[in-house]
Amino acid sequence: MTEVITLVTTYGAGFLFLCAFLSCLLVPIPTSLMMITAGAFVATEDLLFWQVYGGALLGAILGDQTGFLIGKMGGARVIEKLSKSPSRKKVADRAVKLVEKHGGVGVFFSTWLFAPLGPWVNFIAGSMKLNWLRFTIWDTMGETIWVTVYISFGYVFASNLTIAATYAGNTLGAIAAAALAGSALFWIIKSVRAKDRDQLGTLPAEQRKTI
Repeated sequence: MTEVITLVTTYGAGFLFLCAFLSCLLVPIPTSLMMITAGAFVATEDLLFWQVYGGALLGAILGDQTGFLIGKMGGARVIEKLSKSPSRKKVADRAVKLVEKHGGVGVFFSTWLFAPLGPWVNFIAGSMKLNWLRFTIWDTMGETIWVTVYISFGYVFASNLTIAATYAGNTLGAIAAAALAGSALFWIIKSVRAKDRDQLGTLPAEQRKTI
């Protein structure tokens, strides 16, 4: 923790930008902790909010875009080289399933809910030729949630970064639960309406006019 505080206070938003960028390319950097720390220093007015927030968000988005481009240009060969070890291959396989099953929505959740999968999803989305605009929209929304939550909780709980980290994680979990509940409700309503249309279509024309 002391090392993180020293680095953030010494190099500021530029360092946060670099960390966010590299963490999206499989470089093991505790960017979430650094954002919390940066948020705390915004609260003490040692750093400026717009610089911290902008640096973290821009770094994350550009890092994801770089991963997507690498995957698009290198294709399956990139994934094979990156996932030589059994542990990495297991993570890569999970990312493949996430993109195959959910597409852009999978990209969205990988940026904050399934953060360890995030860099892999970037590469795989590119190698699978996921539509770039679709990738960018979902990715930007997801990174916005990630950056906003961690910097905000660092700001609010500046005096206790451990509590900030705990609450930030719990909040992301609550957002995920709400998103899944909303998706389930949407699916149920859509299914009911489709069923009603099918039943209506089987009725004689005279009866349909009276409904």
